[in-house]
Amino acid sequence: MKISAVSWGKFAPTENKALLPHDKPMPHERVRNGDLLISRANTTELVGAPVLVEADHPNLMLPDKILRVLYRSEAVEARYLLHALRAEPARLHIEAEATGTSHSMRNLSQPKMRDIPIPLAPRAEQERIANKLDALLARVDACRDRLGRVPAILKRFRQAVLNAAVDGDLTEEWRGSGLESWVFERAADVCAKVQSGGTPKEGFTSSGVPFLKVYNIVNQRIDFAFRPQFIAHAVHSGTMAKSVTLPGDVLMNIVGPPLGKVAVVTDEFSAWNINQAITLFRPSPRVSTGWLYCVLCSGKNIQSIVHETRGSAGQVNISLSQCRDFVIPVPPRDEQAEIVRRVESLFALADAIEAKWQAARTQVERLTPALLAKAFRGELVPQDPNDEPASALLARLRGTAEADAVLARKPGRRKTVKETAA
Repeated sequence: MKISAVSWGKFAPTENKALLPHDKPMPHERVRNGDLLISRANTTELVGAPVLVEADHPNLMLPDKILRVLYRSEAVEARYLLHALRAEPARLHIEAEATGTSHSMRNLSQPKMRDIPIPLAPRAEQERIANKLDALLARVDACRDRLGRVPAILKRFRQAVLNAAVDGDLTEEWRGSGLESWVFERAADVCAKVQSGGTPKEGFTSSGVPFLKVYNIVNQRIDFAFRPQFIAHAVHSGTMAKSVTLPGDVLMNIVGPPLGKVAVVTDEFSAWNINQAITLFRPSPRVSTGWLYCVLCSGKNIQSIVHETRGSAGQVNISLSQCRDFVIPVPPRDEQAEIVRRVESLFALADAIEAKWQAARTQVERLTPALLAKAFRGELVPQDPNDEPASALLARLRGTAEADAVLARKPGRRKTVKETAA
């Protein structure tokens, strides 16, 4: 087994490596139904992660970084112990006692593991707590799974909006006719300029003209706060004059993956410049900034030439000549404005849904620790005065253990193999 088999809350038997053909799993290290497994080495967040095995796995063998917790079933219910190991008191102890110089690999010794604090409820109450937690946490997991589908749905929605915009479907009823008023032209013929950038031989400066690289295009917007670079004004107007970039220009990366990162140049600076991995598309009297942004974000031109892209070592490139040959639909300017308005409105709706999704996801992530905290404060299920107190249970178990030890020390009395195993 690999550590990842016990890392994410549920036992994952498929996370394993094969033994050599002549090796066999050691019988005492095989994974069995009912095993409570815990990792002794992992990241700070995952070291000490416990899982409960719910089936026999005779062909799986425990590695040295995963331990089997041997518990006394008459004292503690396995599911209750599993939840207790995930609760805050146990996690705080584990994270504080784990050692190692790297955050990516922390180790927890067996002595420190034995010192993990476990709040012990009466045995009967443990089952009630475990049953209640299982039911509630299953609902939390289902909610988390549903929320996990939202980003993909929103991505498909935004893409569908762009496709409808570029195909003319978004304003079909507004236009009242087909696409007779649209023309389709090369980007080089309809844009004021289509040009890629370069690398300044003179190097970079601490101030001057902002110089954009692909990593400054984030979520289809300019993010110049991340690793900003500048070139001198003389370089900008000299050797880099061909790629002078102005507010309102639309940028697209031509080196990937991924291809198709698009952004509108802001007016934060009066002029910018770009490197060779970016192409600018400048609006003209015939095409607006917003319309060019929609067309390039749709990705239709990239899809049409993806089989022609070239590159090496996992890189893919689009040439400047291919960018200049992009087919740009050109609706009348008033329709361009209406399309952009509708796209922005629908994208604002998607952004609002995404904000609510983020808030919901934050709330869901708080539910599990809140439920565990409530359970181990004794507030999740009703307590029964007829339950044997946990203190009495422990005293009885200690008494049994001491009696067994005295019996084992009497002369001429040896415990059988069967008794020792029990």
